[in-house]
Amino acid sequence: MSGPVLMVVVAVLAVAGVVAAAYVVRTRRVVATPTERAVHEALHTASLAARALRQGLGPESGRAAAPHLRALTGGEGVAMFDGDGGLLVHEPPDHPIWNADVVAMCERAARDSISGQRRTLTTGQPTVIAQPLLADGSGVIGVLVVVTARSPGPGFMGAVGEVARYASSQIELAELDASRARLDRAEVLALRAQISPHFIYNALNTIASFVRTDPDRARELILDFADFTRYSFRAAGQYTTLAEELHNIDRYVRLERARFGAALTIKLQVAPEVLNVVVPFLALQPLVENAVRHGLSGQGGGSVELIARDAGADCVITVEDDGVGMDPEVLRSGSADALGEAGSGDQTAHVGLTNVDHRLRAAFGDEYGLVVETALGAGTKVVMRVPKFRSGVRASGGALG
Repeated sequence: MSGPVLMVVVAVLAVAGVVAAAYVVRTRRVVATPTERAVHEALHTASLAARALRQGLGPESGRAAAPHLRALTGGEGVAMFDGDGGLLVHEPPDHPIWNADVVAMCERAARDSISGQRRTLTTGQPTVIAQPLLADGSGVIGVLVVVTARSPGPGFMGAVGEVARYASSQIELAELDASRARLDRAEVLALRAQISPHFIYNALNTIASFVRTDPDRARELILDFADFTRYSFRAAGQYTTLAEELHNIDRYVRLERARFGAALTIKLQVAPEVLNVVVPFLALQPLVENAVRHGLSGQGGGSVELIARDAGADCVITVEDDGVGMDPEVLRSGSADALGEAGSGDQTAHVGLTNVDHRLRAAFGDEYGLVVETALGAGTKVVMRVPKFRSGVRASGGALG
């Protein structure tokens, strides 16, 4: 390569290098400006605080959240108090700012702010700002106290207020989560209470009838009855797998077949790939029991078919009987009696369906409620659709050994 050509190539490469370097610098400036880095850091700090506060407000969650709240406010120290003005934590714990006078100021300011108003105390240096943590409908749920060695301006005071509102929202969400969990447990208890006493009475009578005539059959039915009641009343979470629900239905079916004999036909058709799908605990048993109890027993027998099939991202479960059916207008009325409370005729049908429908919608969204197809003299078909996977929804322990 000749000298002039080589010089041109070198010059071009040098220019390309400069352009590339400028592009990298410019790119870095675009995606990592000081403002962007500050925003990213603030958001990350807020998420760390939220992770702790979503456990509720207490000593342990307060210790985990306080360092991040202090970073967000920019104060030298942060203290957290409960709704009664009791000290939960002060951060950082070994900082020299926490002398006896400052601690006393924080406690006094926290007690004063329980009224719902911010309190600011100062004796020269430092300044103590007590910001109440407020929740809609619950009043003051705690107090955030910020200690600063400088004179706080409007911007600092505004930051303290915003951090307190953010903390309040996370604590309130924690309480909502806890309330929803309590409601789920209450609904499971209500569903257990709706397990037909007639079924229990009839099952025990059926078992008793086999004690003398067929002791081995009676022994098998006793085990089925024990396993059925142990599963139904077990101390478990709000979700289980479709496989476990089907095992319990199988026990129920064996007990009912022993009672009805050839008059009752029950068919189960389940795709293997949906056995591990997570469903609300005791979601299927009420559907099958209603099909047998209200659809068939009044006419002395009939058939029930349960199908669980793969439907792409969902699992679709249908329970269909050829029993007496019910008036669609009664079903559409949405009255409590129509879907499971005490009543007579059609109004006693479908015990627990409202409960199951509510739990499905709460867990997976409104598009996953029950669909009921029925008419007088035409049987009943109940369709349940559940997603194969939903973040945050998983089966709990407690399976039978």
